[in-house]
Parts: sequence; C-alpha cells; structure tokens
Amino acid sequence: MLTPFFWMIMSSLKEANAVFSVPVQWIPEVFVWQNYVDIWTKSDIMTWIGNTLILSVTVTALQVLTGSFAAYGFSRVKFPGRDVLFLLYVGTIAVPWQSYMIPQFILLSNANLSNTLWAIILLQAFGAFGVFLMKQFYETIPMELSEAARLDGLSEYGIWRRIMLPLSVPAIASLSLLTFVNTWNDYLGPLIYLRDPSLWTMQLGLKNFVSSLYDVDYGVLFAGLTISVLPIAIVFLLGQRYFVEGIATSGMKG
Repeated sequence: MLTPFFWMIMSSLKEANAVFSVPVQWIPEVFVWQNYVDIWTKSDIMTWIGNTLILSVTVTALQVLTGSFAAYGFSRVKFPGRDVLFLLYVGTIAVPWQSYMIPQFILLSNANLSNTLWAIILLQAFGAFGVFLMKQFYETIPMELSEAARLDGLSEYGIWRRIMLPLSVPAIASLSLLTFVNTWNDYLGPLIYLRDPSLWTMQLGLKNFVSSLYDVDYGVLFAGLTISVLPIAIVFLLGQRYFVEGIATSGMKG
C-alpha cells in the first residue's frame, strides 16, 4: 500500500527521463533536488496551496459546526417527524453529486457566485455524512449528563457547547480529517466553478501544469504531487491519536 507513495517521492528526485524508465528504477542514481526548486519557480504553487488551504480549513470548520449542531438536534431534541427527516437527510448520501450538479451550477451562477471560492464553500458547508457520524457518537453519551445539565439551568445550546462537544473529540477529529482530505483532494468542484487561474486549487493547478503529455518535466510534476500530500500527512499525524480514544463515558466517572 505504501509502495506508490515511495515511488512518487523517489520520482520527485529523478531526472525527467528516468521517471518512467524500464525496468523501474526505484532509487535514483542522482538525487535531483532542483525539482523542488523548479516547482516553486515555474508554477504558481503558492497561490494553489493558499486557495486549497482556505477552502479546506473553512469547509472543515463549517462542516464540524453545522454537523455537530444538527446532530445534537436529531439525537437529543424530540420533535414531530424527527426520525423521518433524519432518514431523508441521510438518504441524500446515496444520491451522486453528478445527478444534480447542473441545476446546482445554474443556481450558483444566477446568484453570481460562480468563479469564486464562495461557491465551493457553500456547496460543502453542510454534509449529511457529518450529521450521521456525530449523531451516532452523541447517542453513546449517557442521557443523564444532559438531564443533569438541564437541572443546573443550562440551555440546549449550553449543553451542546459545554458538554457534548468536549466529549466528542474523537468524532470531531475523524470528521475533520475526512472533510479536510476530501476538500483538499477535490478536483471536479474546482474544475466546474473556478475558471480564474488566481483561484485554482492544488489539484486543478497541477493538472493544468501538465500542458502536454509530451512536454512535461515529470520530475518537477512529482515534486508538486509530493508537496500536495504533505498537508494531509501532517493533519493525520496530528489527529490520529484521537481516533481511538473512548472518552464518551468519562464524564460519568467521579
């Protein structure tokens, strides 16, 4: 599973003609560190990274906020038709985006949001998967905690902010990582909505960097691909320890 990543990193340190050599040359004879210098100087990679970071961080924060808040309502607040509404909402996960992306594009174009970062942010600020993930975790938290908080005078908003969120760090970390990775790697959304080169994301910029299959310095291209993987690796290393923590019932101790 790690072999393709190893090959990508080694290819980023090869000369262009050595990347697709036959047989495969796993370790380059000469490490060409100039490839990383060239990707910074021959492309607008700083703009691509900046735009992708803005989208990834903003969308992740909004999905965690909206997903956790909606999940609290579905798991802790009783209202008529709650279960049916939740079933319909989660059912949208099964609907492929390609089936409604055209009317969605027309809607955002009529709102003058096409060719702006706001288009991607608004499209991904809400997600049924995040609501489903957070709701399933909330239901493992004992109801006694919420009832005790209500007796102490906390509002529903206070219970969500001061009790549910602190106990949901593993679920929030998982949702944050999945959302960040999906947004960072998204290609179709930016391809449809972002036409201005100053708004291109990392994936869209690297694709346009390949102007012709016969005129590409693949060593430089693989250097860009390696750089594009680094933020995801860093986010995973920072958050992976939270994925296995079971702290949902720790609030009942003592």
